[in-house]
Amino acid sequence: MDRVLMKQMQKLNKQENNILNKKENPIIKDKITPVVDKIEEKIPKKMKTTLQTAFYKGFRLIFEKGNTYIEKTYNKDNKQLAFDISNYAIGRKLSNKSIRRLDKPSNYSNVLNTSFSVLEGGLLGILGIGLPDIPLFLSLIIKTINEIALSYGFDYNTTEEKAYILLLIRGALSKADQQKKVNSEIDKLAYNIDHQITSDINLEEHMKSTSDVLSETLLTAKFIQGIPIVGAVSSVVNFNIIQKISRYSKIKYKKRYLLKKIDNQK
Repeated sequence: MDRVLMKQMQKLNKQENNILNKKENPIIKDKITPVVDKIEEKIPKKMKTTLQTAFYKGFRLIFEKGNTYIEKTYNKDNKQLAFDISNYAIGRKLSNKSIRRLDKPSNYSNVLNTSFSVLEGGLLGILGIGLPDIPLFLSLIIKTINEIALSYGFDYNTTEEKAYILLLIRGALSKADQQKKVNSEIDKLAYNIDHQITSDINLEEHMKSTSDVLSETLLTAKFIQGIPIVGAVSSVVNFNIIQKISRYSKIKYKKRYLLKKIDNQK
């Protein structure tokens, strides 16, 4: 394996391990978690089901029709061209500098999307809106992952890649052993996709499972967001969620890109 590729993979593996083995902050565990638990106890069970359904319908809308509209918020052709240029430069001269150039588009998109998530969460929170903003929030999540995928040369319109994207969301937001389990599923699916091995994909189940994880993550936040003024807190929540998903997705897509390069050297 080329030395540059080896160091890049080691760096990504370290970042991934830090996410998968992150220790819970003792202050959050002792002070904040008990408060959140009390709030969750007061949230009607019906609201959880409603939230799950809202996310599921949002995913169905995006994957059936919404990507066309999401793509209007960025120039797909330009992003593919930027990748082709960077990938060509890496092919001519493999170096840390040329690989960093590959990262620039996704880094820039991340700044824009996380900034917008703060505005979206804060504005809708102040207005006292909860469930109605879910399609907008989901679109922002998918937009973020789409742009990362394009930055590393991956199209996102196949059923397999849609399942991969849903797994990325679950992997970024799950916790402890469940997160490690999902991470393994992600790696297996990525290997199958990139080696053209047929996978048995049930996109409906992936959408439902990801909706469950998102509803668990946002349950308290959305409950608070439905209360005027207090809901402004959700801007911070939205920012953190987009950041987690973006950071994790960049690691996984970049690893797929580098693994392709490594395979080509064999």
